[in-house]
Amino acid sequence: MNADKDEFFREATLRICSSLDAEIFLHESFKYLQKFIPADSVYLTHYYSDKGIQLALAGASAQSGSLLNFTVPVTSVARKLFERAGPQTIVIERAETYAPAKAWIAKGNLDKNASILSLRLIVGGDTIGAVIFVAKGSGVFSQEHADLLSLLTEPFAIALSNSLRYKELLELKEVLAEDNRFLRSELRETAGEEIIGADFGLRGVMEMVRQVAPLSSPVLLLGETGTGKEMIAGAIHNLSSRKEGPFVKVNCGAIPESLVDSELFGHEKGAFTGAISQKRGRFERANGGTIFLDEVGELLPEAQVRLLRVLQEKEIERVGGTKPIKVDIRVIAATNRDIKKMVQMQQFRNDLYFRLEVFPIPLPPLRDRKSDIPSLVHYFIQKKAREIGLRSMPTLAPGALERLLAYSWPGNVRELENAVERALIVSRGEPLKFDYLEAPTRSEAPLDSYAPPSLVPNFENQESISFDEILSHHIRRILKVTHGRVGGKGGAADLLRINPSTLRKRMKKLHIPFGRQTNRRSPQ
Repeated sequence: MNADKDEFFREATLRICSSLDAEIFLHESFKYLQKFIPADSVYLTHYYSDKGIQLALAGASAQSGSLLNFTVPVTSVARKLFERAGPQTIVIERAETYAPAKAWIAKGNLDKNASILSLRLIVGGDTIGAVIFVAKGSGVFSQEHADLLSLLTEPFAIALSNSLRYKELLELKEVLAEDNRFLRSELRETAGEEIIGADFGLRGVMEMVRQVAPLSSPVLLLGETGTGKEMIAGAIHNLSSRKEGPFVKVNCGAIPESLVDSELFGHEKGAFTGAISQKRGRFERANGGTIFLDEVGELLPEAQVRLLRVLQEKEIERVGGTKPIKVDIRVIAATNRDIKKMVQMQQFRNDLYFRLEVFPIPLPPLRDRKSDIPSLVHYFIQKKAREIGLRSMPTLAPGALERLLAYSWPGNVRELENAVERALIVSRGEPLKFDYLEAPTRSEAPLDSYAPPSLVPNFENQESISFDEILSHHIRRILKVTHGRVGGKGGAADLLRINPSTLRKRMKKLHIPFGRQTNRRSPQ
């Protein structure tokens, strides 16, 4: 082997510095170095002295280079060899005789009879990694090969450092771009949302929300589909000390089985086919804020185990990762399934259930809080009219409210929203009718169970109904049931599930007499 050392150094360095991508510069330099060093393959590793592991970053042969992502533990004996003083290049005739190589052999990444030529890479007095040349058979490399390779210590060390920094920069850039896209979509979805019924049918729920919001305890929201679990989760977040942090929503039932771990916990570049870059999972994105796990009952058993670890240890590990990542998050879970029954049937882990059910909040279905329907209809008419681009605000046709109040709403608030949108589309500027809904029967109470059918407002002779008229008739009707009594048990405020002072303010605004005023004018 005859080589001009100056030319060798120059040509090899040009190839080593040809790219910031480890697999590229390793392949390009190996094709040249094969002329002088009889190796079959080469590996580039990064040494973590604090963790006692060696991470294989890239590998190359004469045909190609590739990214690797597997770790090899470093024993105490191997650690002394890595961190020793003395020659940076070492020749090993048989791999099985070299302590650092035994872990590679055990993993099946190296033949025990292979020859090794290893170059330690040192920066600032610390070993940061190695370039490892491997040849089939024993006794292939000589000291002459080692002396020649030692000329490239600095170029390889600089290339490894630059590649690691470049990789970190790309990951941070991707994290920033991904978070930007994610937060924009979240803002579009949550903009303008408000909780209708907070003073009426959801008053009890909101009291529980205000109780638990300042804490970091997990919350479990229970209720049928369409009852507004996502809105309540958002309210908990916005009332908490984490409101300046992210609010990350995950529909556990919508994630494909093969991508659950990647979506929730993220993955490293090269962890599996198609993982072309590092990706942070939803838990990592929610760091410092709140994660909302909707339909948590749909999680697979494997994901349930990892979720339990997050709740217990406050840490995650990316798919293909080598180290745990600490996360500071608050977990809010929701389900429309009978999760207690799932635990009994061993479909959901009981230890995870007890972790999530620290503070359960049941959400009532719309049929149990029909007093909120007038407010919800008014809100959805305004919202959908703006979305559709209507110039004037539509009104309700005679009998429309009675029909809405009599319907059982199995799809809850979501079904009501869709019904309003459908009515707006087919109305063509006319008052909204909702004719396709089931008509009420005489035996059905059009509002709540305390309101007899005879008290339903009669709008037969009116072309349309305003929201204030609907609300006014509703309150007047309840006052007739309570014989004009506003406060106290069984009073109008109690039946409407609203604070008496709030009801009196509404009545004053709607010019509905109460108290001493009723002596001069009784409710109509």
